[in-house]
Amino acid sequence: MAETTTAVSPCGGSAPSGSGGTGADGGAAAQQGGLMGMLFPLAIFVLIFYFFIIRPQRKRDKQQKNMIDSITRGDQIITIGGFYGTVREVRDDSFQIEIAEGVRVTILKSAVQGKRAVKQQEAAS
Repeated sequence: MAETTTAVSPCGGSAPSGSGGTGADGGAAAQQGGLMGMLFPLAIFVLIFYFFIIRPQRKRDKQQKNMIDSITRGDQIITIGGFYGTVREVRDDSFQIEIAEGVRVTILKSAVQGKRAVKQQEAAS
């Protein structure tokens, strides 16, 4: 009499082993389930990375670009170095600003941190 035993796979299924079992089908199914089990957490990680890091950074970059594009002659700005100045000339990739009476410097557009708020201008006067 031939003895038939049943083996339980880690995926929860059972497959008969012994002389009458088909091991090739069970191995392919286990590989498919293992691959999907590994890709699902990776896909979740990519989605979390996108929504918490990439998307907010793109939004900040777009706001910064719109703010720099809206700067015109006469606007008060703050540089990343902490200087306050008044824009005297707008060029393709830079601004010429006046940081003190008669002191004009040229800075890159990327060196602008933001526009100076109107309330601060009125309070200083």
